[in-house]
Amino acid sequence: MGMVQEFKEFAIKGNVIDLAVGVIIGGAFGKIVDSIVGDLIMPLVGAAFGKLDFSNLFVVLGAIPPGTASTLDALKKAGVPVFAYGSFITVAVNFTILAFIIFLMVKQINRLKREAPAPAVEPAPVATPEDVLLLREIRDSLKR
Repeated sequence: MGMVQEFKEFAIKGNVIDLAVGVIIGGAFGKIVDSIVGDLIMPLVGAAFGKLDFSNLFVVLGAIPPGTASTLDALKKAGVPVFAYGSFITVAVNFTILAFIIFLMVKQINRLKREAPAPAVEPAPVATPEDVLLLREIRDSLKR
């Protein structure tokens, strides 16, 4: 039973639950960022610099069967070993753009957090010293 209890305590700890929530939100956020990169930013980059698609850059490492097209997809489907460095370059460029976007977003969020006014903290009332309480008690008893 000890191991089950330890696992239960571990799984219920706030850090594990926070991590699970972070992974779920991160997955959903990843789809949003993929869409931003793929549907909004990459078309603009492609229009400005030409299409940044290096997927046709590869080196064939085996014999090409007759009748197979010389495209990366066709060679992979035919089972030909291919060193596809162009796909890696495309993914690396996309990652760099994605990392820069996330950097800008985090920077903006941190700026907004700094601008938010801190809630006013009222000072805790200071406890009345015992001698003052005693003098008040004497004063009140003299008034009677």
